[in-house]
Amino acid sequence: MRLRVAIAALLPVLALAACGNTADPAEGTGPTHTVKHAMGETKVPKTPKRVVVLDTDKLDTMVSLGLAPVGAAQAAENQKWPAYLGDALKDTKSVGTLQQPNLEAIIALKPDLILGTKFRQAAFYDKLSKIAPTVFTEKVGVTWKENFTLDAETLGKPAEAAKLLSDYETRAKTVGQKFAKLKLSIVRFMPTEIRMYGPESFSGIVVGDAGVGRPEVQMLAAQEDRRFGKLSQENIAQADADALFYSAYGEAAAASQAEVTGGPLWKKLKAVTSGHAHAVDDEVWMLGIGVKAANGILDDLDEYLTAPA
Repeated sequence: MRLRVAIAALLPVLALAACGNTADPAEGTGPTHTVKHAMGETKVPKTPKRVVVLDTDKLDTMVSLGLAPVGAAQAAENQKWPAYLGDALKDTKSVGTLQQPNLEAIIALKPDLILGTKFRQAAFYDKLSKIAPTVFTEKVGVTWKENFTLDAETLGKPAEAAKLLSDYETRAKTVGQKFAKLKLSIVRFMPTEIRMYGPESFSGIVVGDAGVGRPEVQMLAAQEDRRFGKLSQENIAQADADALFYSAYGEAAAASQAEVTGGPLWKKLKAVTSGHAHAVDDEVWMLGIGVKAANGILDDLDEYLTAPA
């Protein structure tokens, strides 16, 4: 009995080792091209058919480019496919979380390409690259446009990506020009903290591309990492602005959001008393990190902001 249990426990490891016996995971997939990325250089199929993605920005990228991955990792606090992507991912299988991808599930899907990020999955790169050609972007959020361009190159669609980015940037200026005199606040409720998002976050970059102003405190000038700063219920006044957009990451964060937004300090904020505080989709503003999500943020700015008289 113990022997059978021991053998069963070893099977996933043996399967992964078997993948490692192949000198080149791209062998037999047809024409390839070499991509330079955060972990080095990798030969990838020119037209990959079975792609696994390990971060949320790559979901947005593939759908924006008219593709769909066979497998994808999910955010730990949000175990469902982003609603804003519609039914594009209806056949996509889950392969663990962003921080802990499931190698056995990835192997079972027989991918010919894996897209991930050094920021989250560096420890898994060697094992992943033995399963299939693997390309990692360096960071998330602050480099979202560079990531989109690299992932699109890897997927064989650089021209399509360039047009999508150009169209987005043109639209951002058109939408934002009406609201250039406003100051806009971005707040996110996490399970254990409250954050205000700065100019180097994904949503902060989109708002910046639109030319909409930010409160000085949310420019995070004193920080080396200008993606976000922390708030508390006591200093929630730092979240105030002409307009306030806020979201929650998961159910625990939603409970915290309800508590804070129901409290007296929140209700005193100028944005709240003037009716310019808006709950928005966390999948779009925080997790999307791609062209489709960026356009979703522009949709919200256009819908909710009121141009000053």
